[in-house]
Amino acid sequence: MNDIPKLLIGLGAALVIFGLIWQVGGRYIPLGRLPGDIIIKNENSSFYFPIVTCIVVSIVLSFVFYIIGRFR
Repeated sequence: MNDIPKLLIGLGAALVIFGLIWQVGGRYIPLGRLPGDIIIKNENSSFYFPIVTCIVVSIVLSFVFYIIGRFR
């Protein structure tokens, strides 16, 4: 098997696993509603910027890619 099909299969499996974790873990891990996320609500509009959530996701993905790079 070439490298591209293996990569696509791996990415697909990772997306399925990530989706399942997001569905099940969303009840227990308040990703998107962490302290430090910016929420501004006015009478007619609202603004939401999940800055802390972005930082947490970035750290987790950096760690995952570091681990994958170590085994490559």
